[in-house]
Amino acid sequence: MFDIESIGRLIIAIGFILILVGLIVLSGVNLFSWFGNLPGDIRIERDNFSLYFPITTMIILSLILNLVLRLINYFF
Repeated sequence: MFDIESIGRLIIAIGFILILVGLIVLSGVNLFSWFGNLPGDIRIERDNFSLYFPITTMIILSLILNLVLRLINYFF
């Protein structure tokens, strides 16, 4: 199915992508300020109680990850 060389290349590619995302997040660029603050995210704050349920954010994140995994599967 997969030979060891293609799996190694896939792991290296995923590592580079993770390094790039990490550098973007650490650089202070405010690209992800929308994350968790979308319409549809439920936030309830009371005196001694706090509930945060990011429905819309998780749906968008799921769609993006699904697209990335489909692209990886298509090319490999």
